[in-house]
Order: sequence, then C-alpha cells, then structure tokens
Amino acid sequence: MKYPFLISIPHGGVEVPAEVADRIALSDQELHWYCDPATRSLFDFSQSVEATLDTPVSRMVIDLNRPPLPLPPKDPDGIIKVRTIDGRKVYLPGNLPDLPFIHRLMMKWYFPYHQRIDELIDRYPVRIAFDCHSMLPYGSPEQSDAGKRRPLICLGNYGDLNGHAKPGSITTCPADWIVRLAGEFREEFPGADAVAINTPFSGGFISNAHYWRKGIPWIQIEVNRALYEHCGSPTGPHDLMEGQIPVLRSRIWSVLTRFWDGIAADATGDGKEPAGPYE
Repeated sequence: MKYPFLISIPHGGVEVPAEVADRIALSDQELHWYCDPATRSLFDFSQSVEATLDTPVSRMVIDLNRPPLPLPPKDPDGIIKVRTIDGRKVYLPGNLPDLPFIHRLMMKWYFPYHQRIDELIDRYPVRIAFDCHSMLPYGSPEQSDAGKRRPLICLGNYGDLNGHAKPGSITTCPADWIVRLAGEFREEFPGADAVAINTPFSGGFISNAHYWRKGIPWIQIEVNRALYEHCGSPTGPHDLMEGQIPVLRSRIWSVLTRFWDGIAADATGDGKEPAGPYE
C-alpha cells in the first residue's frame, strides 16, 4: 500500500537547455550551487507514494516555484533570474531572454510542471503534498536572513512560527499537522533550533497556488545542505557526502510515515476524517 503523498521536487535539476547554454554567465559549479543538489535522490520515495514529480532543468533557467509574473527586470529573483541570491549576474551582457524566448521556456518547462501537479492530484488518492527543497547552511547576502545560521529542517505552511494563519491570511495545511510533523522531525534530529516552522522559509508559489486550486494540504520541506554536503562557496568546493544521501533519505521517510500514521490513527480513533486544510 502506498502512502497518499504527492512529492514535488522543483529545484533538483541542474541541466541548462541547449537553447540557453550560450547565454548563461554562470559556470557549471555555480549552477549546482544555486540549485538544490541531490534533492531528486534525497526525496525519491516514488516506489512508496502515490505521486512524484521533478524536473531536470536548472532553476537558474526557469524557476518553477515562482509565480508566472512579474518577469525580469522587475523581479530579479523571479521565474527568470537576473541575478543570484548573492548578486551574481545570471546572463552574459545583452543575453537576457526577451519575451518570446521566455514564453518558449515557460511553455516547455513551467506550465507542464504545474499542469502535471493538478493531473496527479486528480488521478491518484493524494491526501497531502510535500514541496521538497534544500537550503544553504547560512542566509545569503540578498536574503532576509543574511549571515544567519539556519536550522537543519524548515517546514512551511505560510503561517507563523507555530503554524497558525497570520492576520488576514490562511495556511496551506492545519497548524496541528505542521506542528506534529515538526515534532517527528525533532525526534529524528534532536537539538536546540534543529527544526523550525516558517523560518527562514514559509512556502513558495507551488504549495500556495496548488492548495488554492485543489484544496489538498501542502507543506514545504527544506533540508539543510550541511547534512549531506561539504558546503564551500559558489566557486569553491562543495562536494556531496554520497554515503549520507541514502541514510538521510531513510530518516526523512521515517519521519513522514510516522507523521501520517499518527494522522490516520487519530482519524480511526474518533471515527472522523483527518482535519482539513482550513484554519
């Protein structure tokens, strides 16, 4: 029996399509640094869940976890990147894609990914979706937590530090669900400040948009790259600790299954369905 999960991995790809390759200013090493290396392997639960999707394309070419508007140069860190999170130029001078080029990229990579999410939710008995990412150990210069040490695990539902909706807003999953999941992660990753809710990241476009579209609860998961990578700098060494990937994948899977088994047990115990996504 498969778990009723949808696993979305939008930033694990590192490929640059041929039509973009001669425009990019970043080296292969930098492209790996600014993506989510190893997440396609780290969150590969495809044999045990109802639905999984990922992409080979680099987020530095097209970011699937951003809204389709605005386009550059208005949003330099949007769907089409102008600069990196630490201020490096993504494109060679005079090579920023124009509107027709952006449209082709979106039609090839962006819209099919989002359409596929809807199709998978419609086709399979998905009860919860996880948007899966990695994060650098410290905030980068142009980010809100610049220079600050990050937790090992960050969970996001667009709420506050306890998972509750902020004034005038809603969350993408119930507060008690994300708190329960955080508790399971803390069992697996003990230590002060090892697991955080909605800080430094509270969720991206994918979880927000598709919660609104389908009403399926979403939680964004961010895993600190220090758990499986020797992090250096964009141009320095940042080698993967290959042996840690399967170990870490097993630990994350254990957390997710304990979380859902608890939700299911609660539902069975009182004869009710698990709580819905509404606050």
